[in-house]
Amino acid sequence: MRLRSALASALSVAAALALTGTAAASAAPVSAPAGATSRLGTCQEKALDVRAAPGGQRNVARINVTNQGDRACVVDRIPTVTFRGLDGSAEAVPPAGSGPYTLSAGERAYAAVRTADPAATEGHVVGSLSVAADPSHTGLTFRAATVGMPEGVHVWEPVTTLWQETQAAADSALAGATR
Repeated sequence: MRLRSALASALSVAAALALTGTAAASAAPVSAPAGATSRLGTCQEKALDVRAAPGGQRNVARINVTNQGDRACVVDRIPTVTFRGLDGSAEAVPPAGSGPYTLSAGERAYAAVRTADPAATEGHVVGSLSVAADPSHTGLTFRAATVGMPEGVHVWEPVTTLWQETQAAADSALAGATR
């Protein structure tokens, strides 16, 4: 199984940003005012509602996060999606490094996750997947049947979209992924 280590990826991005002097705010969504994300703190996990559901295909899950807090905050622009008992997490499509994604109070963001086709012979089958809006969070675990995969989550080179403003945008980003 080929999965990335969320921690190693986050550390690599942090080191690259430190070495190049690139501002993390440059990775913020277009809707955020210039410099606004640098003043916002990471969303507290208890202020977020994370959900996962079937994605319309046997190997796709839809996820979303809602900021239930009373002020804007940031999560990582790549949801952290891990699979029970396996190291690493789903790769971002398109390939991207860690960066801030601003969630206003009451705002929801969407992503989609694709795993291996259930008929695939490669990889592993696990009973659940976990989703965290930020790598610093523990996240929530969802049983395979909850995300529309009753025979288990087939894991081989899983991918996830970045957080998107709409579910349609997340579905489109996943549909356009070549990997």
